[in-house]
Amino acid sequence: MTPDEALRRIAFLLEWRGASPYRVRAFHTAADAARGLPPGPVDAAHVERLHGVGPVTAAVISQASTGAVPDYLARLEAEADPNARAGWALAAASTGDCHLHSDWSDGGSPLDDMADAARALGHQWAVLTDHSPRLTIAHGLSAERLRSQLQAVAAVNARLGPGFRLLTGIECDILDDGSLDQDEDLLGRLDIVVASVHSKLRSPPGPMTARLLAAVRNPHVDVLGHCTGRIITGRGRPQSQFDAEAVFTACAESGTAVEINCRPERRDPPDDLLLQAAVAGCRFAVDTDAHAPEQLHWQSTGYARAARIGLGEDRLITSWSLSRLLTSRSTPRR
Repeated sequence: MTPDEALRRIAFLLEWRGASPYRVRAFHTAADAARGLPPGPVDAAHVERLHGVGPVTAAVISQASTGAVPDYLARLEAEADPNARAGWALAAASTGDCHLHSDWSDGGSPLDDMADAARALGHQWAVLTDHSPRLTIAHGLSAERLRSQLQAVAAVNARLGPGFRLLTGIECDILDDGSLDQDEDLLGRLDIVVASVHSKLRSPPGPMTARLLAAVRNPHVDVLGHCTGRIITGRGRPQSQFDAEAVFTACAESGTAVEINCRPERRDPPDDLLLQAAVAGCRFAVDTDAHAPEQLHWQSTGYARAARIGLGEDRLITSWSLSRLLTSRSTPRR
């Protein structure tokens, strides 16, 4: 394995064991730095001068550059349980990410940078899902701006050439009545639509259930985003209440994937609802909801959660080839 692959595997195993997010991030940062190194052996003292590389990560890079398994990784592998290995296999098999933002809405980076970062991680595809117009605080895209973005995405794909495709998409607000916050004609032109609730998150269970059911049954919707809307860091935000059995059954019947949102402050759905969705037969999208290139690393967290409940690649649309993903989208829904 290459030095950056060794560092990412270490980061995954540390995260699996519950290590500090700062410690995990240090290995991802070093992996970014190591990706630009030329092939062949490198000296630890040399790579330690790179931004974001310290003595521990430099030793990993040096050992991996010779073709050896780094000592640090070998120790973690020896202590890892079978589920951790399954989780890493899922993460390594990832082909794409259905949910990322650019500076067209509330992301911090140009869409070119997001596409380049996804490609550098080994993705075959990624979906640009900037916000819809109702979310004004996030500079949501009007119909006119979304049409302009479609042209911008086409230009990015022309620059990148074969081997990776930036897909057109949107994170579309689910309105109070369950309808979607964008023109239907435009939604029909997009490759992937993620539908999420961003308002009235503390509605009573009845109205919230009806709202979600209408959205996941909409033929334009491919992914139900961060379904409970919870925030688990800082002051936090409680999860929305709804009939999970009814909503997940509708997702399974319609082919709408349930998002496993990997943002550290979300990790949505919570474990009990994630298992309930799995039992209902749902598909899943392991998504970073990234607003910056470095946040694309968060995806491994979702694959770890998927492995813990026994999900395989076939249930995870972010492990599918581009052709399968797009073919599935065009298949009539029940």
